[in-house]
Amino acid sequence: MGKQLERDLGLPAVTAISIGAMVGSGIFILPGLAMKMAGPAVVFAYFLAGVLVLPAALSKSEMATAMPEAGGTYLYIERAMGPLFGTIAGIGTWFSLTFKGALALVGGAPYLVLLFDLPVTPVALTVAALLIVLNIAGAKQTGRMQIIIVAIMLAVMAWFIVVGAPNVESTRFEGFFDSGINGILGATGFVFVSYAGVTKIASVAEEVENPDRNLPLGILGSLIITAGIYVAIVTVMVGVADEAALTNTETPMQVAASNALPTIGVAAVVLAALLALISTANAGILSSSRYPFAMSRDGLAPDIFEKVSNRFETPVNAITITGGVLLVLIAFVPIDDIAKLASAFKILVFILINVALIAFRQGSIEAYDPSFRSPLYPVPQLVGIIGGFVLLRYIGFVPLVGAVVIILGSMLWYYFFVYRRGGVAREGAMTDALRRSVGRDVVEQTESEVQTDSSEVLVAVTEQTTPAVEESLIDLATDLARTREGGIRVAQFDIIPDQTPLPQSASTLTEADQAFEERMGTRAANSKIPIRYGEVVSHDTRHAIVNYADEINADTLIIERSAGLESLLSSDTSWIEDHAPCDVIEVSNFDHENIERIGVITDEGPFDPTKVALADALASAVDATITFYFPVKTDLPESRRNTIDDYLSELVDVCESPVETKIVELGTDSAIELAANDSNVLIVSGIQQNLTDQLFSQEPSLITAGTEHGTLVVYEVSQPGHLRGAIERRLF
Repeated sequence: MGKQLERDLGLPAVTAISIGAMVGSGIFILPGLAMKMAGPAVVFAYFLAGVLVLPAALSKSEMATAMPEAGGTYLYIERAMGPLFGTIAGIGTWFSLTFKGALALVGGAPYLVLLFDLPVTPVALTVAALLIVLNIAGAKQTGRMQIIIVAIMLAVMAWFIVVGAPNVESTRFEGFFDSGINGILGATGFVFVSYAGVTKIASVAEEVENPDRNLPLGILGSLIITAGIYVAIVTVMVGVADEAALTNTETPMQVAASNALPTIGVAAVVLAALLALISTANAGILSSSRYPFAMSRDGLAPDIFEKVSNRFETPVNAITITGGVLLVLIAFVPIDDIAKLASAFKILVFILINVALIAFRQGSIEAYDPSFRSPLYPVPQLVGIIGGFVLLRYIGFVPLVGAVVIILGSMLWYYFFVYRRGGVAREGAMTDALRRSVGRDVVEQTESEVQTDSSEVLVAVTEQTTPAVEESLIDLATDLARTREGGIRVAQFDIIPDQTPLPQSASTLTEADQAFEERMGTRAANSKIPIRYGEVVSHDTRHAIVNYADEINADTLIIERSAGLESLLSSDTSWIEDHAPCDVIEVSNFDHENIERIGVITDEGPFDPTKVALADALASAVDATITFYFPVKTDLPESRRNTIDDYLSELVDVCESPVETKIVELGTDSAIELAANDSNVLIVSGIQQNLTDQLFSQEPSLITAGTEHGTLVVYEVSQPGHLRGAIERRLF
């Protein structure tokens, strides 16, 4: 990280910057245009907009005390939702704040014309250039100027309110809600940008002294003051001037002042308007320039924007590029397009701010430790999110298209500048929160699977199955049924030629059938678990097995799979797995008498509930220890490791047997090798194709060579869908 910024902005400067960033175009330019939409209810539109901004102000106040660094909106959304969303928020907010600065300077031109006969655009460009130089000179000078400007502005506005209030005519408010919900919400969305500056101060949080105290007080205090000023001034404006006069002028504040104040008061209002609009532009340059600065420090923008001036201790290059964009906007972009675009994107950004706070609260980012916490969480945040989407519905088509263009442009920037260059290793708190939610869901499913009360286990064998293998399959079924108080079905599936009638074959017991009956009779007599057995004759073994499992309503089907795939079912196992009405367990080299350690491997995702339940049942029966092997990448983010640790701890609590967990940082192959060397039995999922290919390949495997272990491959009948599975693997 490069140089740190000087912390020299106190509470007065913080509040002044925030108020100065808001009280500008919102009161001197927009009321007349908004009144065309809502009529007298424009007063309520300003109040409603303030209410809908409050959740974002609370959210940003909390996040600012946890991360008092330059960047503001970009920083919080990037840390909460990841580098891609951070890039979108950083670039988009940078543009929208710069747009608002240009709006203030261009919108102040009509007030300037009232005093002096000067060309508008050259003067606006000159003022913009002076503000750029001022911002390069230092935040302290900027903050001091803001205090002076805001003090003058508030004094004039208070004069207008106090003197104008007695002249308010109640008849001008008749038909207050005649514009309907469409008009009111449309006006609310239109004036929403009036409050955008309330959170601007968070973007210079790194330059605020005592941020734990000054940031929340400055943000929330300035919002309350500004909302009160807006509602009071607009009420007086509507009450003292004709609606036609207010809606057909570029200087609505001057028109209202002419009806309420003496000549010197009107001049003071015009002067305050000029100061306010300059203040808004100044605050816009101050805060928006910190976005490329912060993004550069995080690797999302070129390093040149990270440079801090040795002389002024300000991000000179970031301020310069911001000022350049501001000058271009003043010279070439229509003012109404700037205003609408800025308002639409601000609504979207404030929605993301509220989502970001929820992500931080639900995630496990240890560094997130705010000194101020939003009250009544998450109610304000949900209100802000829903309210924002409602306003977007009424703000108009063109502004939304512009916001979408900025979003797509930001995504292209991220892809070409960040992702193709290796990306950024950080992940957002929302990813971690989603991972925790998925983890809790999987643990609940696992707990339900482990605590299943009854289970009908079907063991499918053929005449070619050796007695030793047959016995090992029944041993596994017994272990599984014992813990679940279930029963066992052992069926020998005999295949006969298609030309042979089934009834004729079913009535005759072959020598192999008689031997099977004798073995099963002895086993059933000595078993504490109910065992039923018999033969099933068919022309197609695989269909017969699936149909019989469905007929007896089996919960689990156990079949043999040899390492060389020489068994009779070897060519049919895949079909059986895909069509069985229950979970399928393929068994290889299983020795029930010599099990001390059971290894369960996951493929960079949460453990399948059926695998965990099987491991716990087997370990309980043979008094073995379970080890869960979890392969991860070596550069694992701290948040992901914390969540995985918590997930594994919860998984351990679900099991009744002794459990160990091992996080293997060298990947899946290393986890397989470690498990194969340390375990008597491996339990894997059928969907882990790479793993099962290694375990059952006829070619010697470097991983499994020289190891002696049994393998149980589990195919769940209710596997998560492809999308769910992909999300789980991506998260874990």
